[in-house]
Amino acid sequence: MSGTEGRSRVVIDGVTPRVEGGEFPIKRIVGDGVAVEAVAYADGHDALACVLLHRREIDTEWTETPMEPLVNDRWRAAFTVPEMGRYAYTAMAWVDHFATWSRDLAKRLAADGDVAVDLLIGAVLVEAAAGRASGSDARRLSEIAEALRAGGAEGTRPRKARRVALGRLALSAELAALMARNAERPFAVTAPELRVVVDRERARLGAWYELFPRSASTEPGRHGTFRDVEDRLADVAAMGFDVLYLPPIHPIGRAFRKGPNNDPVSGPHDPGSPWAIGAAEGGHKAIHPELGTLEDFRHLVTRAAEVGIEVALDIAFQCAPDHPYATEHPEWFRKRPDGTIQYAENPPKKYQDIYPFDFETAQWRELWDELKSIVDYWIDQGVRIFRVDNPHTKPFDFWEWLIADVKAAHPETIFLAEAFTRPNVLYRIAKVGFTQGYNYFPWRTTKAELTEYFTELTQPPACDFFGPNLWPNTPDILHEYLQSGGRPAFVSRFVLAATLGPSYGIYGPAFELCHNTPLAPGKEEYLHSEKFEIQPWDVNRGESLAGLIGRVNRIRRENAAFQSNHDLRFRQVDNDQLIAYTKSTADLSSQVLVVVNLDPHHVQAGLVELPLDELRIEPGLPYQVHDLLTDVRYLWRGASNYVELDPATSQAHIFAIRRSVGTEAGVERDL
Repeated sequence: MSGTEGRSRVVIDGVTPRVEGGEFPIKRIVGDGVAVEAVAYADGHDALACVLLHRREIDTEWTETPMEPLVNDRWRAAFTVPEMGRYAYTAMAWVDHFATWSRDLAKRLAADGDVAVDLLIGAVLVEAAAGRASGSDARRLSEIAEALRAGGAEGTRPRKARRVALGRLALSAELAALMARNAERPFAVTAPELRVVVDRERARLGAWYELFPRSASTEPGRHGTFRDVEDRLADVAAMGFDVLYLPPIHPIGRAFRKGPNNDPVSGPHDPGSPWAIGAAEGGHKAIHPELGTLEDFRHLVTRAAEVGIEVALDIAFQCAPDHPYATEHPEWFRKRPDGTIQYAENPPKKYQDIYPFDFETAQWRELWDELKSIVDYWIDQGVRIFRVDNPHTKPFDFWEWLIADVKAAHPETIFLAEAFTRPNVLYRIAKVGFTQGYNYFPWRTTKAELTEYFTELTQPPACDFFGPNLWPNTPDILHEYLQSGGRPAFVSRFVLAATLGPSYGIYGPAFELCHNTPLAPGKEEYLHSEKFEIQPWDVNRGESLAGLIGRVNRIRRENAAFQSNHDLRFRQVDNDQLIAYTKSTADLSSQVLVVVNLDPHHVQAGLVELPLDELRIEPGLPYQVHDLLTDVRYLWRGASNYVELDPATSQAHIFAIRRSVGTEAGVERDL
């Protein structure tokens, strides 16, 4: 970039982190540091000064942090974001004549050269700073300037002792600090401002549990209610979940209601799809009468909070044909040539029970305002987390506006995008503001696929804007791996989801009960899908994974390395059916190693290679790996160690690595 006038000599390139050249903000969590780097240089050999400028977006004054020079004209500094909201940051640089003078003076003094003129030049620079300063700074700078001028006036060869003393004064930390505080910044250049959105911790860390309230009843044949969901809270909390996600809770349309297995013909008692929103009882701001009342819902939100669970609601911006919007605002929908409203399609699938909104309507502003009012309404009922259905079928500008507007008033709000779509679209949804996003994890099943994908997700640029939420299954997705792999496949995918990322979720109870019957061979949909039927679940069945799920969630809470993707690193294993990775906190106080058998049918074994220096493990000493799943401890030595996993007994190791400083009487001592 160029300066503002012809005398500007500094160029600032490549300030990072930034997303799409600064078009979108990066994302961080409260308490995070934002490490900023910039490339700054000028013509010639003059020294530069570079500072990081940062502030809350609502503030007018910048806070300055000096940037440290690295190599090849790169500079670095960091700041912390202590509160939710939006922050601005940038870099400023200028030719630092005092630093240039100090550098050259040091060289001449080291060579025992002539410094008289240098001292006079320095006196001029310090006098100018004294003129800009006030109080004690001004007085001290004037004293130093006078000393330098006097030294320069002594001639070309002042006495050596005098020269050494003046050199110490000129190059002192005291003078450097005084000059920095009262620096002149001639023709300084400032890079364009960048932004960071700061969210609360739940935006990064959380375990989600999806539950259909209408299936929560323990009485066969009775429609579940919010009170029934309250009765399940203890089980969900015992498994260690933080977020209870409810599919749409609104009245369900009767027109073109779907029957079991997405049958276009329904019977009189078929409940229909919760995503076909709206009927005579109301639309997106109403509650399905059989679930309870608004007061019942608010009571559920309160009770959930008492056991440490937040309730997340589904936002699906679409309507059943008998939604009040269809008659009150027909201009919000696309018409077919015969005048009827166009229903949703994803060929060959047809959704006759759903009308999508027409975002190209001339009344788009009224539509936008009404849709945002739906989010505002549920925020008023105590909801702060929303899972958004198919956001990639609505305009990016709409989401950018809605999310920014909502978060300006409620910065604690979290939006999870259910966007299984093309990579560019998936990432664009995140860039415009979605806090988290579904992703391709359900279809990444091999070691190579997982390694490549999670390396992408956890490195810049993706990690600066995309927050992956990992789901091994959803009501729409039953991957072939789960269909054919039985219980071990569920264990494998669960451990991967819960340990590869700090945020994950399961569609339960289908997942915890290892429900894996597809609609038909080659289909990823469930037979008798809960999307179209009330599904009674016996959550107390002996084959439930509830115990394992609870243990893994406790491990996640007790081991800080699992609470971010600060340092996810895949490790070498000489077996493609075994995947191994470590995670560590920045200070290495928490270090974990996960090894998963990707083969749900056979025993797999291999040698895991660990970089001892990177993990700060002494090469000649033993170290302990403690399997947190089985509570078994192993004493390992060296970089290469043997693991074996049998699907019949254990599909994964979750090791805590405990470095050792030696042994005494055969007992290991941990750091």
